[in-house]
Amino acid sequence: MRTHYCGDLNTDHLGSQVELCGWVHHRRDHGGVIFIDLRDREGVVQVVFDPDTPASFALAERVRPEFVLRVAGRVRPRPDGTVNDALPTGQVEVLGQEVAILNSADTPPFQLDDLNIHEDVRLRHRVIDLRRPPMQANLRLRARVARFLRRFLDERGFLEIETPMLTKATPEGARDYLVPSRTHRGKFFALPQSPQLFKQLLMMSGLDRYYQIVRCFRDEDLRADRQPEFTQLDIETSFLDEGGITGVVEAMVRELFVDCLGVRLPDPFPRLTYAEATGRYGTDRPDLRNPLELVEISDLVRAVEFKVFSGPATSAGGRVAALRAPGGGALTRKQIDDYTAFVAQFGARGLAYIKVNDRAAGREGLQSPILKFLPDDVIEAVLARSGAQTGDVVFFGAGERRVVNDALGALRNRLGNDLGLVEDTWRPVWVTDFPMFEWNTEASRWDPLHHPFTAPATDDPAVLGAAPGECISRAYDMVLNGTELGGGSVRIHTQTMQEAVFRLLDIGPEEAREKFGFLLDALRYGCPPHGGIAFGLDRLVMLMAGASSIRDVIAFPKTQTASCPLTGAPANVTELQLRELGIRLRQPPAAEPAAGGDPGAS
Repeated sequence: MRTHYCGDLNTDHLGSQVELCGWVHHRRDHGGVIFIDLRDREGVVQVVFDPDTPASFALAERVRPEFVLRVAGRVRPRPDGTVNDALPTGQVEVLGQEVAILNSADTPPFQLDDLNIHEDVRLRHRVIDLRRPPMQANLRLRARVARFLRRFLDERGFLEIETPMLTKATPEGARDYLVPSRTHRGKFFALPQSPQLFKQLLMMSGLDRYYQIVRCFRDEDLRADRQPEFTQLDIETSFLDEGGITGVVEAMVRELFVDCLGVRLPDPFPRLTYAEATGRYGTDRPDLRNPLELVEISDLVRAVEFKVFSGPATSAGGRVAALRAPGGGALTRKQIDDYTAFVAQFGARGLAYIKVNDRAAGREGLQSPILKFLPDDVIEAVLARSGAQTGDVVFFGAGERRVVNDALGALRNRLGNDLGLVEDTWRPVWVTDFPMFEWNTEASRWDPLHHPFTAPATDDPAVLGAAPGECISRAYDMVLNGTELGGGSVRIHTQTMQEAVFRLLDIGPEEAREKFGFLLDALRYGCPPHGGIAFGLDRLVMLMAGASSIRDVIAFPKTQTASCPLTGAPANVTELQLRELGIRLRQPPAAEPAAGGDPGAS
C-alpha cells in the first residue's frame, strides 16, 4: 500500500511519485490550501492539497487528527522560507494527488505533542500514547539494543537458549508469582524470578556459553526502575574467571554505546571494591559523575566528649563520616532543616554540620551548634581531612555504619544535583569484592548478599564456616551513573561448597533436597567452573533513552500498584475456572469492603 515511510523522504526523492500510509498528526487549512502532517513510525512529512485536485481536496477537508490515510503524490522542495530544519523531512513536501481515508478516528484523549499528560491517562490510553514520537523512539532504541546484544553474543559463540516460564518456587529474595496447576491439584508452578538455576544447569550440560533475553517476574513493591514483569539479558559461560566474564560484557556495553548512541565509554571501566564504594560514596551503586565523597573521621573523634560522635567511632559496627559541600555555606537554615528531614528517611537521627565562613579564622570563622563539643585540634583535623574551604559546609553522619552510608550516600546525590555538581556524561564503574553474607538481625541468621549460588573467594568450606561475616564473594556489579545495570558472579561448582553455604543459610539437608535436589544432583556429575551476569534490559534502555522511568521504554507496563490500566489486569475469574483449579477465594471480613479478596488454595 506504500512505497516509502513518511519519515524517510528527503531531497534524494525530489520529483519522485510516492505512496504513503499513516496518521494525521496535524491538519491546517490556509485558505484554499490544506496542509496535513502525515505521521508513521519513521517520522512526519508535510502533504499539501490544493483545489487543482478537487476530489482529493474535498477528502482532505474532511480529515481530522489521527485519521488513517493513504496518500499518493509527488515529492517537491518546500518553498523558500518554509523549510523546517527541525524535521529530517523538513526540506521537502508531498503534493497530494490522491488520498484515501482508510479509517476515521474519534478525538483522541490528549494531544500527542502535549508534554504534561498524567501518567495514569497515558497508561489507560496506551495505544494513543505509543503513537507519540518520543515513545516510538524509545521502543525503536530498545529493539536496536536487543538486536545489537544478540549479534555481539552470537559472534562470540554464545547460544541463545530458552528456559522454562513454569518452574518451581525457589528462594531468590522476592515473592514468587504462583500459577496453580489444574492437572496437579493443590500444587503450583512459579514464574521465574530469573533463569539462575537453569543457566547453571546448562553449563553442567556442556553447552559452554549461553544467553537469553528473557522475561522475569517478581512480586515486590515497585519503584520507577522496577516492574512485576521485566526483561533481562541473561549470560552464563564456563571456564572463565571474573576477569574473563567482566572483560567480555564490558566490551559488549562499550560497543553497544558506540553503535546505538555514538558514545565512547572509558576503556577500561574503573573498578571499586565494595568497601571502597560504600566508604567513599555511601553506596555500592555510586554515581561517579558527582565529585562529592564521604570522608572517614572516626579515628579523629574517638576521644571527644561528644557521645554522638565518640560512641559510633568506638563501636565495631559504627561510623562517623564527613561530607563536604563546596559553596554550601550559602545554604539557609531552612534548606539545612530540609536536608535533615531528608536523611531521617534513611534512619539518621540528625544531621550535624559546620559552616566554614572564614577558614583562616579558626573557630571564630565557623558556625555550628556542635562546635562547643569539639576541641580546636579535632576541628582543625576534621576540616583539613575533608578539604573544607571558606564558603563550604561540612555535613556529618554518625551511627550504625549502614545507616550512615545510606543517609550520607543519599545526601551526596541530592547535594550534587542541588549544587549543580553532576557532570553531563557517562561514568561506568565495576563494583567488586562484595561480602558473601549479611547478618539478618530479625531472623538471627546469615542471608546471601546476592544469592546462595555465588562462589566465595575461598575454596575451603571450613574457612567459610569459621568466619562467614568476613568472607568475600566472587561477585561483580556494573554500575552506570548511579544505576546498577547488571550483576553477576562466579558460581559455586562443587557439591561440598554448595552444601556448606546452605548450612550457613540455615537451609538444612531436607530443605536443600526438597528445593534444590536437582541442582545438588547435577553438581555430582562433573560440573565445570562457571559464572555469568544478568543485565536489566529495561534499565539499560531507560538510561540510554534519557527516560526517567522504565515504564517509558516498555510497551505495556504495569503501574506502581502492579496493575494494567489498559486491560484492567489483574481481574476476576469465573467460579468455574477456580473450581477446575481446586481454588476458592477467601471472603474478606464483613466490616471491610467486599471487593477483591486475597486468593488462597482451599
